[in-house]
Amino acid sequence: MGHTGHEHASHGHAAGGAQGPSHSHGSPGHGPGHGHGHSHGHGPAAPVSKHLRKVISAVLIPFAVAVFVGMVVLWPGGAPAHERTGVGFDRQTQQGKVVALSDVDCKSVNASQVPATGNTPAPEGRGAQTGSCKRATVEVGTGADKGRVFFEIVQPGAPRQLEKGQEVVVAYAPDAPRDLQYSVIDLNRKFPMALLAAVFAVAVVVVGRMRGLFALIALVVSFGVLTLFILPAILQGSNPLVVAVVGASAIMLIALYMCHGLTARTSVAVLGTLVSLLLIGLLGSLFIGWAFLSGNTDDNTGLIHGLYPNIDMSGLLLAGVIIGSLGVLDDVTVTQTSAVWELHQADPNMGPRALYRAAIRIGRDHIASVVNTLVLAYAGAALPLLLLFSIANSSMGTVANSELVAEEIVRTLVGSIGLVASVPVTTALAALVVSADRPGPAGSPAAPARGGRGRRRKR
Repeated sequence: MGHTGHEHASHGHAAGGAQGPSHSHGSPGHGPGHGHGHSHGHGPAAPVSKHLRKVISAVLIPFAVAVFVGMVVLWPGGAPAHERTGVGFDRQTQQGKVVALSDVDCKSVNASQVPATGNTPAPEGRGAQTGSCKRATVEVGTGADKGRVFFEIVQPGAPRQLEKGQEVVVAYAPDAPRDLQYSVIDLNRKFPMALLAAVFAVAVVVVGRMRGLFALIALVVSFGVLTLFILPAILQGSNPLVVAVVGASAIMLIALYMCHGLTARTSVAVLGTLVSLLLIGLLGSLFIGWAFLSGNTDDNTGLIHGLYPNIDMSGLLLAGVIIGSLGVLDDVTVTQTSAVWELHQADPNMGPRALYRAAIRIGRDHIASVVNTLVLAYAGAALPLLLLFSIANSSMGTVANSELVAEEIVRTLVGSIGLVASVPVTTALAALVVSADRPGPAGSPAAPARGGRGRRRKR
């Protein structure tokens, strides 16, 4: 019997990993028995009792209603207006274009009469004010001063060089002297970014077909919830944690049901994701407070706190942890639920314990890869910061104790704990739900007494 269970587990691993939520018709490797099982599996993929559907609905429908009511109550109606400070991202910007470029002697340039380029000048002794500089003529392309021309000096050691015909982003400082009102602060990257997004969308639709299309729609909706609800609500002064929980729950419901259908399988994944998000919220709140993490660690968060002093920055940090963990959680819970359903397809007579043991082996592989991916993703994002600590010859203890790195450590570990917990929780829920209808009356496909004899005859 144990050998048979392992055979079914390996079959389920292949099905869960290769097929995911969908089912193939008439695979050549299946015999008549398997073909019959799959013919019953299309549609909801596995029978689920009306009683269990009612239980799931009794949990998820009130939850969905609460999320909807929460969005209505917290709906911000747009971000609050404020006077621009002219610092960092809080500047008036316009589009511009480099219409001419000429060489000038760096020594002859009077820096006080030329707008700053926004580039970091080369250090002294490395050609900061020597050699040939470039004098760019930039034309403002948008706004009230469209057509106005200003000049920009680019030193040879500057990290951002300009070329003739290049599209640029210019900052406007209305209170500055006329010659210093405009300056180049960035390059226009809209076309390559749009092209990359188009390639991504085409690849998703070509490979994923209708599911890929629905995934793209869900992605657009997710960004809509983020930009129209979560961010403005936080700026309006609502509690960042409450806003993040409501917004993340809305994204979860929309994305999962849109991509995977309104089925019991998807509902189990939603329940597993919800339990894991609650765990992440509790652990994040505990350790962010215990480690005295303020959430105000760099120029950008400092600017936010200066413009909106009523925002709870530590709550904003916790909100980021919850939203950042949601995408990976969706992947884990959907995969585990699909694995359980596919194992049930392979052997409808497997009980909840057998299903759990077989599916958790798949989950352990998933945990190992996902946790490593999450840690490397955060390490990659913080790589410049880690390089600075390496240059300073700081010890690992000093690096980990600094608030900048401690935030990333707490973010990574809290999210990873939630991911690890989601695997057994979702697997157990799916095993209980999918095996609930295993026994049946005389006319049903499998009855409890016949299931064991049927298995022996298969062997």
